[in-house]
Amino acid sequence: MIASVALFLAVSAAFLYWRYVYFFRNPDRKTPEGDNIVSPADGAVVYSKRLGPGEPVCTVKQGVVARIEDITKEVIDGEKILIGIFMSPFDVHYNRAPMTGAVERIQHHPAKTRNRHMWPMHWRIMVGRSPFYAQAAHIIENERTVTRFRGMFRGKETVCYVIQIAGQSVNGIDSYFSPGDAVRKGQIFGMIRIGSQVDLVVADPGAASVKVKAGDRVRAGETILIE
Repeated sequence: MIASVALFLAVSAAFLYWRYVYFFRNPDRKTPEGDNIVSPADGAVVYSKRLGPGEPVCTVKQGVVARIEDITKEVIDGEKILIGIFMSPFDVHYNRAPMTGAVERIQHHPAKTRNRHMWPMHWRIMVGRSPFYAQAAHIIENERTVTRFRGMFRGKETVCYVIQIAGQSVNGIDSYFSPGDAVRKGQIFGMIRIGSQVDLVVADPGAASVKVKAGDRVRAGETILIE
């Protein structure tokens, strides 16, 4: 009996520490200098693609194709780079600006019906089974906040989007900036509370080089995704 109570108290204490202390940790990050775009989130890369006009992102399941407008809720003409990052419940959940510039727009989009669980993607990442996006309907169906940034990259004005996608157990998507605010590369601009996904879309990237692939681990504000 005493052992059972002690175990219960230990598990409860560990859960409370994770939920209210460890989850909100905010370690310092050293943002790289130079002409590059950094990761907006900590986690595992689930897809890294250069997409042509009208080219689909992936087939989520039989008969269900994800397109860029399903993710951004906005039509983006021309070529673009898309990188998706899955954040497990044990990753740092603060999100950081991928580039220096200004916040142009922040739009919140509710779930199509209800938020789908991200367990299929989480499981495939844990066991290393690709493609990580298989059966991951949350990519196109779940609640999300889309933040549009504008800044300079490779000598020209560039637009990029950060899409914060909520999971079934998410308690909220936070944005700390407003449209028109200036941001620095690597600066914290928001967070998602508990496991989720963050996608980065860079419009008209030209000859920019993608530095990560599916399965890579990245850190917000520190890992170079594109240069």
